[in-house]
Amino acid sequence: MLRFSANLSFLFLDKPFLDRFAAAAESGFKGVEFHFPYAFPLDEVADAARRAAVEVVLFNFPAGDWAAGERGIACLPARVAEFRDGVLEAARYAEGLNCPRINCLAGLRPPGSDEAVLRDTLVDNLRFAADALAPAQRQVLLEPLNSHDTQGFLVDRTAPALALLDAAERPNLFLQYDIYHAQVMEGDLARTLGTHLPRIGHIQLADNPGRHQPGTGEINFPFLFKHLRGLGYGGWIGCEYVPSGPTEDSFGWMAA
Repeated sequence: MLRFSANLSFLFLDKPFLDRFAAAAESGFKGVEFHFPYAFPLDEVADAARRAAVEVVLFNFPAGDWAAGERGIACLPARVAEFRDGVLEAARYAEGLNCPRINCLAGLRPPGSDEAVLRDTLVDNLRFAADALAPAQRQVLLEPLNSHDTQGFLVDRTAPALALLDAAERPNLFLQYDIYHAQVMEGDLARTLGTHLPRIGHIQLADNPGRHQPGTGEINFPFLFKHLRGLGYGGWIGCEYVPSGPTEDSFGWMAA
């Protein structure tokens, strides 16, 4: 049986963040994920999850100034110290929330930057993060984002992401496979999932175009869900989509 987690940075946005945990539980979710917990005291986030009886399955390392358009800092040579401080802060939250995996966003290419230097920086930072989280047996994920929506994002396809993980050479490094981003950039979803499933630590979904819930676009989700069940996927699938109406009205695809 597939397990779906509610992404609280996309769903139930009519409620304050800490109230979204209970809203997810009331809608039947057993797991939740979100971009960043750091604006809230750890004990308050942990208490919201505990009271809602939901598992926190994923969040991101600190990713720079999100409101200003930054989408990660892991590839930026001038911000290595900041990234590594963020890894330690993320590890503290992961411990308090009993979260088994943290996602790394590579970041945007600065104008005029040397691609090789950016990639080397990212690989070194992935090693640092993996080593920092290995004692607690946590996974570090690397997520490609499509470069149509996020122009200039360093890692926008599956194959380059896997090559970076290969270069980093750490056993607790895995791919985060977002079906929406992958459909925009490369398609071939079923074959990619089948080929690389052992290296995928987490899956996220949204339909395309529009990034709305399954059933609103071109992706054949009933086929993909059957395919994932056949492959024996036992991880979580994060609902990271923009509801086309009220969040609670967007779950018909799950019942089906």
